[in-house]
Amino acid sequence: MTLYKSWCTSTNKKTKKKTLISYSEKLGGRVKVLSRLGETVKAQYDHTDRIADDVARLGYAKAAEIMRALLPQSPRARSGDLGEILASELVEEETNFRVPVRRMRFKDGREVAMRGDDFIGVGRDSEDKLWLLKGESKSRAALGKTTITEAREALNRHDGRCTPNSLLFIANRLLDSDDADDQELGRIIRDEVGLSSLQPGRIDHMLFTLSGNEAGAQLEEDLENAATDRNQHVANLRIKDHQDFIAAVYEEALKLGDK
Repeated sequence: MTLYKSWCTSTNKKTKKKTLISYSEKLGGRVKVLSRLGETVKAQYDHTDRIADDVARLGYAKAAEIMRALLPQSPRARSGDLGEILASELVEEETNFRVPVRRMRFKDGREVAMRGDDFIGVGRDSEDKLWLLKGESKSRAALGKTTITEAREALNRHDGRCTPNSLLFIANRLLDSDDADDQELGRIIRDEVGLSSLQPGRIDHMLFTLSGNEAGAQLEEDLENAATDRNQHVANLRIKDHQDFIAAVYEEALKLGDK
């Protein structure tokens, strides 16, 4: 069973081009998935085979120090990163898009937010042509209208297109891959930066929010006012003990096995 289905209950409001999904934790759901959340976070920051090699060479305690050096320590940085990580997981579990690059592996400072679009999903239509998802993620203990408005403004920048630097970042990582399919996809994405050929209807937007408060009414208002020339997705994951949850997930990520 997928992460969200094991962990949360959801409600879904959908029209032809607009979808609003609200998630909340099941009773006992967090206990079931906390270990998996830790593994998910680890894999976003580093390759699992490298982590295993660290353990084999140095032992659990020293390998954990390497992981600690990679993971952000401030509550703010952890909050922002975890929002992007959970958004990427949701995209891959609940949509036809793939998030092909784990951005956290390329941070130039563990407390520094990466520039560009928060997450980008890549897909193909029935004719195997490129289709993109431009995503913004916000994580707040108390999510309000100002933050939602900021996220919507970010989605609408560049005429609603993914930023060129974000697309090139993904394209170049894929072109560096040893996988021929990834290389082909990287070339297609890189070409799109030059051609700008995708129409609005082929660039979906998603706003993902991780919040401690109930923000459904404000998110619904935002979605109602969003453009109708493309598919619009809004998702909220409500975690009442927002900061404690984030701290627990990152502590779980530091567990590499027996000490």
